Amino acid sequence: GLPVVEEGAAPSADAEANVSYEGEAAEIVEEIRELIETRVRPAVAQDGGDIIFHKFEPDTGIVHLSMRGACAGCPSSTMTLKQGIENMLKTYVPEVTAVEAVL
Repeated sequence: GLPVVEEGAAPSADAEANVSYEGEAAEIVEEIRELIETRVRPAVAQDGGDIIFHKFEPDTGIVHLSMRGACAGCPSSTMTLKQGIENMLKTYVPEVTAVEAVL
């Protein structure tokens, strides 16, 4: 008889990922998500982890991602985000200026 979700519970990461974007920002987010799905996620999954897109800030060019699974506690996950994923996204999506980890 108890509620499934308590009032005031924090939104899930997936709720943030469903933020709607319009115009050019929507196209950029689609490119980012496609790159994560096709290039990043398979590589991260080989190490027992996952990567979740949270949001893109069109004004600053910052992409917010989080690592899950084995990658969440991995000491090299920050280096993976900054050197690997950030460099790749900047190369393919010039509007991206940085990648930040969501904890």
